[in-house]
Amino acid sequence: MPILGITQPDFINISDEIRLRKYDGKADFALDWYQDDETVMLVDGRKEPYDKERLNKMYRYLDNQGELYFIEYKVNNKYIEIGDVTFSKDDMPIVIGDKRYRGLGIGKRVVFKLIERGKSLGYTKLFVNEIYRFNIGSQRLFEGAGFKKYEETIKGYRYSLVLNKI
Repeated sequence: MPILGITQPDFINISDEIRLRKYDGKADFALDWYQDDETVMLVDGRKEPYDKERLNKMYRYLDNQGELYFIEYKVNNKYIEIGDVTFSKDDMPIVIGDKRYRGLGIGKRVVFKLIERGKSLGYTKLFVNEIYRFNIGSQRLFEGAGFKKYEETIKGYRYSLVLNKI
């Protein structure tokens, strides 16, 4: 569901190879990502693989929290889904579900593009609700984009980014 009063774009182009595609209610292709123990641990803090019902419930929830997108990467002139991200001023959960595309800087490019979107919408601050202590990759991603830890939680940290200081 788009942010109240804001039209969610169908696509956000990040580069010639990377784009975000608006969630359309179809997500069966993502089930493999969320059946992987390592991925689920990074997302939920426990190794409990998703089934189709849980996957769809998660996406419906995220779609109601902000702008839900699938991260797509162009391979042989065709875009394939490699992850997902939800954008709102209160949180920005991101997953590169296809492990072959982790560590390539794709997540960082997505986060920087969504920071630009936040600025264009007039936001003065963005937040990440929680990153688990053990999820060092996600901590580095957001810290590399300028986010700062502002609060410790039971399992990790909350982050914020003041947009007018970028």
